[in-house]
Amino acid sequence: MALLGDPLFRRFFINPPIYRTGSTTALMDWFETPQAHFIKINVPGYSKEDVKVQVEEGNVLVVKAEAGKESKEKEKETVWHVAERGGGLNGFTREIELPEDVKVDQIKAQVDNGVLTVVLPKDLSPKLSKVRNIHVSSKL
Repeated sequence: MALLGDPLFRRFFINPPIYRTGSTTALMDWFETPQAHFIKINVPGYSKEDVKVQVEEGNVLVVKAEAGKESKEKEKETVWHVAERGGGLNGFTREIELPEDVKVDQIKAQVDNGVLTVVLPKDLSPKLSKVRNIHVSSKL
């Protein structure tokens, strides 16, 4: 029973922190060092203008990619026989719940050789305890 109450178990198995939408899946690596988290996402065929990285409410990193205008114009004149790679054709969205130790205002991202790299610096300052005692009285 303690397993279901464990926050790590709940975070990764009951409420997974990573979500995918769209018809293609962008493959992702996420690793961390003592100074930062690093997220690398394959974005072959997308330019930096096609990729958008945002932090939404609740500390959720959202990565979206849509085909550029050139791809859409060419698509009208093209007959596809096989389309398995998906690069730049359909777009994708990845939503990643960020850890509490990320400095949201210092996140950086770059696209290079078909890989989006997002650097999420850690806040290394000690955190105050979030535990707050509530006074119990006999009347409300």
